[in-house]
Amino acid sequence: MGALFFPSYLIGLREGLEMVLVVSVLVAYLVKTGRRQHLLPVWGGVAAAVVLSVGFGAVLSYVSSTVLGGPGQELFDAITSVIAVALVTWMIFWMRRTARQLSGELRGKLDDAVGLGLGAVVGIAFASVVREGLETTLLFFASAQGAVSATPLVGLAAGLATAVVLGFALYAGAVRINLSRFFTISGVLLVFVAAGIFKYGVHDFQEAGVLPGLTTYAYDASAWLQPGSWYGAVLDGVFHISAQPTVLEVVAYLAYLVPVLTLFLLPGRSARTTPTTRSEPVDAHA
Repeated sequence: MGALFFPSYLIGLREGLEMVLVVSVLVAYLVKTGRRQHLLPVWGGVAAAVVLSVGFGAVLSYVSSTVLGGPGQELFDAITSVIAVALVTWMIFWMRRTARQLSGELRGKLDDAVGLGLGAVVGIAFASVVREGLETTLLFFASAQGAVSATPLVGLAAGLATAVVLGFALYAGAVRINLSRFFTISGVLLVFVAAGIFKYGVHDFQEAGVLPGLTTYAYDASAWLQPGSWYGAVLDGVFHISAQPTVLEVVAYLAYLVPVLTLFLLPGRSARTTPTTRSEPVDAHA
């Protein structure tokens, strides 16, 4: 269960907290500037983004499981896996680079939208949330491919619920967490999740006949690495180390993991603080 639950929980927690923080910035700014009449349009935009994201997930599932079959389904799953890996890679580097300025940018956009009218306010809220929602849906779909139980969906729901609770607690001032550290740690874990998705995407390409080597295994650890054991669940769920991967799967996993993780952990100019930079990347009460 852990092999299916943890990646989905991490996706829900990380992406959900980003969405909650974005919404909290918009709501807090409207409240503090006396523009409560614009709260309903903001929530309307958020609701529309959620509906579109759920609909996108339903379309992906329908196309994969009903419209396509055999090699076509494997090829579709492989392509969505590669797209999901590209998106999550862009997202974790983008968040590390721009998180400290995100609150100010959102407030500036919201000021402009209020001046343009009701539709613009709805559009800002919708656009701010829908990107995260579509990323969450695509990443979840890629990570949960092949699951025959509801465990990944339960993990995603639990992660989103945790993110909402944390978001409300942060907004109310009930808890304080180092968001910079949270996004760094969750970013590292997401790199491992993305490496595993890329690995499984390569396997789908092999099953679809696009790549060779489907029966050329790098090693066979099935004698001691039991999928049903707790350590097998941890290794597969966290680090995506399976008992019998192909050579191309291992090559793809390491070719993604090593350079991306190294670049992510390297200190960058964007991470340096200035006298006017807050220690938290997103301050809903700014």
